[in-house]
Amino acid sequence: MSENGLELQPIEGLQSLKARTYEALKAAIFEMNLYDEKAQLKLDERALALKFGVSRTPLREALAQLEQEGLVRTAPRRGIFIVRRTKAEILEMITVWAALESMAARLATVVASDAEIAALHGLTDTFSGADVDAHMGEYSDANIRFHAAIIALSRCRLIADITSGLFMHVRAIRQRTIFEQDRARRSIVDHKEIVDALEARNGERAERLVREHTLRLREHVERYVTID
Repeated sequence: MSENGLELQPIEGLQSLKARTYEALKAAIFEMNLYDEKAQLKLDERALALKFGVSRTPLREALAQLEQEGLVRTAPRRGIFIVRRTKAEILEMITVWAALESMAARLATVVASDAEIAALHGLTDTFSGADVDAHMGEYSDANIRFHAAIIALSRCRLIADITSGLFMHVRAIRQRTIFEQDRARRSIVDHKEIVDALEARNGERAERLVREHTLRLREHVERYVTID
């Protein structure tokens, strides 16, 4: 499909076609730039079946499971669509993420090893505000991995479980907005300060920096982002 749609691969192997189709389609939905203004949200059953190399039956079973999970919805006489959250819902998700990731950062200052924290430099030090525009795609990916890494460093399974339910939408809105209002350059500065606080084992500062960083994303979305 197009560059603004899903990236799909044929389904192969002995695992049930329904299960493999479900996993492949879910992964593709998670990876797409969901809140891009040109994102293709309508799913074409015939095109998907051809792309995956499966019949309509396992595809429809997979879509039914994704609909139960709230990832797609069926609109009578219109078709099947990938679900985007409303702007109000996104703002709530970012608020909750700010609370959870900031606590994860505080926990990381206690439980993460020096080597694990030092590994965050690989997601920050290779970028600078001066040349980030030339590497925006790479930085967008590093930005997402940076925030996921902080969650992981907390070693708190419940924080990881709750944020996993928010991740697809928060990830997608970060992808969309990182290119706007000089956010990438400011993000690089914030990330380096967060790493410094983690390395200093300053839990209070790390928690505050992460919370403020994410709430700036919320403020940006509230002021500048339109979601249909």
